Amino acid sequence: MEETRALTVRDDGEKREKLVTLLLCIFLGVFGAHKFYQKRWGMGVLYLFTAGLFGIGVFIDFWGLLYEAGGQKIGDIISNTLIYIVLAVLGTLWVLPIVYLLYTAFRVQPSTGIIYELFPSDLKLGFGNFVALFKETQFFRWLMNTVLVAVCSCAITTVFILMVSYAFSRMRFKLRKPLMNVMLVLGMFPGFMSMIAVYFILKAMGLTNSLFALILVYSSGAALSYYICKGFFDTLPRSLEEAAILDGASQWTIFWRITIPLAKPIIVYTVLTSFISPWCDFIFVNTIINDANKYTVALGLYRLINAEKSSFSENFTVFCAGATIVGGIISALFLSMQKYYVEGVSSGAVK
Repeated sequence: MEETRALTVRDDGEKREKLVTLLLCIFLGVFGAHKFYQKRWGMGVLYLFTAGLFGIGVFIDFWGLLYEAGGQKIGDIISNTLIYIVLAVLGTLWVLPIVYLLYTAFRVQPSTGIIYELFPSDLKLGFGNFVALFKETQFFRWLMNTVLVAVCSCAITTVFILMVSYAFSRMRFKLRKPLMNVMLVLGMFPGFMSMIAVYFILKAMGLTNSLFALILVYSSGAALSYYICKGFFDTLPRSLEEAAILDGASQWTIFWRITIPLAKPIIVYTVLTSFISPWCDFIFVNTIINDANKYTVALGLYRLINAEKSSFSENFTVFCAGATIVGGIISALFLSMQKYYVEGVSSGAVK
């Protein structure tokens, strides 16, 4: 058996060497005859054709080595390679906007506007845009407003979602399934569809142009996102709660003393998703807030590049600096809690 395998490997090696030798001869022949075809085809076409032939030879030789080393089928290797190529292309397309954002944020020359040349002659990098962002604008106030709204709405939203999800998962009452279906359907509609109605309700209550109104808007519909958290609670064993009931614990005690300590992954997931919403929302802020001192970063950065006394291109690098800071905060939060976030999503999607 070993001898047969050795003979097969030797034959494959000889075939590969012959093929590479043939391609090399073709390469040398084309290279030697390029003077004759130079006027008719052009050197670019010749070199492209030669490089293609040589690349095919290297490609075949590379797959032969992989086949001998791993013993896999050529079809599996080709399919895996195509998958990796597609993933590499998609990953590059995903990373390029981030690279462009960072590049523009640190570019202080030749101007603060949009450039149509990737590497201009007077290119200069530095932290000038970040300095101008904090000195010449109210970005720090916008940042603090967003943090305040995000923290408050995150706390209220997390408590609402956990309580509603636990009630639907553990308690049985007459309108349980109809309420779940109605809330699930309502959660499918985007929030901005109710923007006009919400605005007139807040105006009638005298709550427009205030951060408290934003907190109410972001946390009022929190219970509609109960389904993932409910799926996580469904996976927790009921035996723990039954043992606690036998010991005399109430449903409220079971929820805070037993269920919540076991629900750390889904709590982290809920906190992250609810904390990010105020950072990304623009529609409700633009509708409710008119005072520049109460802008969030989304509205503040938008007004920065759409101000009446300046054009879009004048503050573009400063805008990118602000976007970099916001993206860095959210990315750091995700990276620090990535383990629990993934665990919460996967556990909540079981049922």
